[in-house]
Amino acid sequence: MDKSILAVAALAVVFLATVLILKKLIPILKSRKMGQKILEIGPRWHKSKEGTPTMGGIAFIIPAVTVGILACVYIALTDGVRASLPLVFTLGLGLAGGLIGCVDDLAKLRKKQNEGLTAPQKFVLQVLAAGLYLLGMGLVLGAETAVYIPFVGKTLELGIFYWVFAVFMITGIMNSVNLTDGIDGLCSSVTLLGGVFFAVAAFLLGGVEPDGGLLTLGALLVGGCAGFLVYNFYPARVFMGDTGSLFLGGLVIGGVFMMKNPLIVLVFGFWYVLETVSVILQVGFFKLTHGKRLFKMSPIHHHFEKCGWSEIKIVAVASAVTAVLATVALLFGVN
Repeated sequence: MDKSILAVAALAVVFLATVLILKKLIPILKSRKMGQKILEIGPRWHKSKEGTPTMGGIAFIIPAVTVGILACVYIALTDGVRASLPLVFTLGLGLAGGLIGCVDDLAKLRKKQNEGLTAPQKFVLQVLAAGLYLLGMGLVLGAETAVYIPFVGKTLELGIFYWVFAVFMITGIMNSVNLTDGIDGLCSSVTLLGGVFFAVAAFLLGGVEPDGGLLTLGALLVGGCAGFLVYNFYPARVFMGDTGSLFLGGLVIGGVFMMKNPLIVLVFGFWYVLETVSVILQVGFFKLTHGKRLFKMSPIHHHFEKCGWSEIKIVAVASAVTAVLATVALLFGVN
């Protein structure tokens, strides 16, 4: 079977499965009162969202992992086991993120508040997941100590510090994707475009014969996010929770390591980075000025809300920015 056909089939199956699972899952989550709690310090109009079922990310995790494993088996049979391993490890990283998010979501529901695991607890678990991912990739595919610099076309040798850099990138992007999941359809839309980026990059890197693992990863992201958007686009009938956003974060950052081009995520994933940087700047400015705020609220999507932007407008702008920067990254940053 042609890899392109396989990818299209994977996309279609994950999309349909996500939609069908959500149709059954949402009533179950509602009946078990697994609704989102809204922080008192958040935008007052978000209070109307309280009680919306969360942990909906399960709906795309199950089909994405299942189809992903089947694709890995196919790649192993056609191209050899070694060719399938990058996708295997990336699925593992995504699943680890999803499990961490699931524990966090369940803790929030048990406490009946929007605070689950503490930041140090989540960070330690994420570092452990990142370390295992890098260990697996290094042992089987060869250890990396140099970082490719996109647009420049050169590599920077980091030696032992590569591992610090890699763990920082993995945990940073996973949490950035998590922060992006703050309004209806935002994380799903931006990450869907990330999936398109990976799919196109697979052809650019592989030529006539695309990179099967990377192409499949793109298909899984597009299918899962598109299926989730059916119920998550404004007004959302379900939220993905940390379960879903950390899973997606694991796949996104795993994808750029599969490409051996981790810094490229700072380009096509600019909106993720913007969300995190806005929080860092807000906290730093608040402390330096003893109470003043740089933004009306952070992360940045809440600032735009308080400026009068609708959730649909914010998602549209974020998607447009991501589409443009993903195109730039594909044209000039992928080699």
